[in-house]
Amino acid sequence: MAKTESIFVFLVVALLMSSWVPISHSAKKPVSVAKKKDIPYIKCQVCEKIAHQLYHQVKNKEARIAPKKVSEFQIIEISENVCNLKKQEADWILRIDIVEKGDKLELVEQDSEGQCNSECKTIERACQEVMGYSDTDVAEYLFRSKPQIDVLVKFLCNDLTKTCAVEPPPVPKDRNPGEPFIPKSSKEAEMEKILRSMEGMPGAPSMKMYSREDLMNMQNFGDEDNDDDDDDDDDEEDFPSKLGKVLRTIETTKSDWKQRIMKGITDTGAALRWHANKVAFRIRRWWQGKKTQVAKQPSKAKAEL
Repeated sequence: MAKTESIFVFLVVALLMSSWVPISHSAKKPVSVAKKKDIPYIKCQVCEKIAHQLYHQVKNKEARIAPKKVSEFQIIEISENVCNLKKQEADWILRIDIVEKGDKLELVEQDSEGQCNSECKTIERACQEVMGYSDTDVAEYLFRSKPQIDVLVKFLCNDLTKTCAVEPPPVPKDRNPGEPFIPKSSKEAEMEKILRSMEGMPGAPSMKMYSREDLMNMQNFGDEDNDDDDDDDDDEEDFPSKLGKVLRTIETTKSDWKQRIMKGITDTGAALRWHANKVAFRIRRWWQGKKTQVAKQPSKAKAEL
């Protein structure tokens, strides 16, 4: 009896996980790293993409929360996450393909998200180099000036970061080409977003996944003695009907379970980010006030003389 129940529970878990997780998650993918040598050739284009993303993401945020206004904290959050592939604000990077045309590299936007390979990591790294410590500055500019896209591009890429102040160098002829762009399936993209949102969260379950083949071929699975008693045989006859009943129950509750987890993660993350941004904002305001006081002291001393 106990043996049959253990097989039953294990098979339910195996089928559930294999139906949720794409097979590509089961195999260990080679770790992709950024190609630092390519960054100078795409840095200006990446900066322009960042400016467009910041503009449109702020506009989308305004439309979602209307009639409320987008706060400076919320814009800072967007600018801080726009270059982090672990965050939703950086999903735009997954739709970019680096294409070599003559002695230049061009960023070509695709219709869907692709597998994140070395090109994806290179764009992320270039994005981080462009933003540096300028995320709060560009967020403040967006909040106070509400510029149009062309004005924002000029401010970020020419005035603030100087990224597009000079022309990129020509691409060497012996450059190793990057990987081809491989689109993701919609199911895989959705699952990766869920897993990514849970990374680093306290108390999040292990994200190690297995394929159907891995689960069914695990050592000792199904390797029981053949001298089971009559009770076990009777239970095994009912095994398919029990399995079908449990799977139907799981199927009806799976969507609600996922929504509850995602809502809890989203609410907790939003609360933590809001408090962190609030503290950072107050520190920055305090520091700006101190710099203003120091700048005014020499002029007061001159007046007294």
